[in-house]
Amino acid sequence: MKLNMAEEEDYMSDSFINVQEDIRPGLPMLRQIREARRKEEKQQEANLKNRQKSLKEEEKERRDTGLKNALGCENKGFALLQKMGYKSGQALGKSGDGIIEPIPLNVKTGKSGIGHETLLKRKAEEKLESYRRKIHMKNQDEEKAAVQFRMRLKNKQDEIKLEGDLKRSQRACQQLDTQKNIQIPREAWYWLKPEEETEEEEEEKEEDEDEYSSEDLSVLEKLQILTSYLREEHLYCIWCGTAYEDEDDLSSNCPGPTSADHD
Repeated sequence: MKLNMAEEEDYMSDSFINVQEDIRPGLPMLRQIREARRKEEKQQEANLKNRQKSLKEEEKERRDTGLKNALGCENKGFALLQKMGYKSGQALGKSGDGIIEPIPLNVKTGKSGIGHETLLKRKAEEKLESYRRKIHMKNQDEEKAAVQFRMRLKNKQDEIKLEGDLKRSQRACQQLDTQKNIQIPREAWYWLKPEEETEEEEEEKEEDEDEYSSEDLSVLEKLQILTSYLREEHLYCIWCGTAYEDEDDLSSNCPGPTSADHD
């Protein structure tokens, strides 16, 4: 027993350690990749050969083969049609206005009951219609919001224009009144307010105001009142920028008492 063990080579001896092998870079890896590919190809070939078709696949193949082949004389139904004068490719019916091709076969493969597919189709259509209504309502809301924004912007622009026309009218009124030696305006707001006024002056002006306050009037109402005053008192139109000689000259040469008349 000891002799046999001594005769065996030690796995730590030089005969195991100093083995000369081909250690070129990448060579072992290439061999392993090639071997793995060969094994994979062989396995795929074996799987294709040994693969058993399922029952559904076999039924489908038989059905497709049967539908591709035309009925022959061995079919009893076709034989009866031929005895009654039917020829292959001819339309059915006494007058020959019937169908030529057989009614297509619609195979039901699922486990759901009859009518379930119709129900699913109807639900899908309802869902699609609901989605379309939501999109339509969303588009309407966005369009409505855009219209409202444009209206607010237009109103703001109109308001700025009215305020500018009112200031022009106040400035013209003050100049024309001063030329006629009118020291106090008919209404306090007929003239532009000085930039700096003392509190006492403001209180005096508030006491001298009429029963109604100018704050109760809108910018448009002020503009209408002031332009009427300028036309009647001074024969002046702020949009024409002209002081006319008399009422006939004003009525014949001025387009009208509003800004729209001068557009």
